[in-house]
Amino acid sequence: MIEILNPAELDRARATGALLGGILQTLKSRTAVGTNLLEIDRWTHELIVGAGAQSCYVDYAPSFGRGPFGHYICTSVNDAVLHGLPHDYRLADGDLLTLDLAVSLDGIAADSAISFVVGASRPAESVALIDATERALQAGIAAAGPGARIGDLSHAIGTVLSAAGYPINTEFGGHGIGSTMHQDPHVSNTGRPGRGYTLRPGLLLALEPWVMVDTDTLVTDADGWTLRSATGCRTAHSEHTIAITDDGAEILTLPRG
Repeated sequence: MIEILNPAELDRARATGALLGGILQTLKSRTAVGTNLLEIDRWTHELIVGAGAQSCYVDYAPSFGRGPFGHYICTSVNDAVLHGLPHDYRLADGDLLTLDLAVSLDGIAADSAISFVVGASRPAESVALIDATERALQAGIAAAGPGARIGDLSHAIGTVLSAAGYPINTEFGGHGIGSTMHQDPHVSNTGRPGRGYTLRPGLLLALEPWVMVDTDTLVTDADGWTLRSATGCRTAHSEHTIAITDDGAEILTLPRG
């Protein structure tokens, strides 16, 4: 299903995106060396409920997971990159943490992810990974607009990631979003320009470049959810929900200043 939102629905999407962006920034500001992943999950629950919103994850039960997910946020550490199931782990200095969150407010969902290093350490490899995903995300957004094709966005994202020297996995990528969290079209993190669905005003897309240092192969934890790099290398993931407008693309998941 591909949804095209009307102006009133887009206003609701803006509210959902701003809420989500604010929650992620609050969680990042609270997270420090010694923070337990289960604390982050609890804070997320409190922030979502306090805003009158709903979690898109707690009852999430897709075919590839061991569902339902049962938590409110994905917390992926170091070699974990996607669907990190919160568990009893206290963050250490230098850990690379990805927080991936999706919420729904007034019937419209938004999805976003941030990666950052915990504590005072700044390992060069981790900083480079995060930077590459953030630059790829901006490239994908810059390529988006009415009349652009999905392949144009995928090509822009993949060009940045490949130039940075990272292998690209195509099993998981970006997606349409609207009244539900995951919709068509799929947005691969690499692709050929001029191919795929033509973007129209009112379309929402969640773009999410993610990479692993030296592999494009994932392995699944015994929890049935957490996806890690097959080699144990570090990973990073950046994501925004955008709306296609009459003259370009609007980032919805930025916190309101």
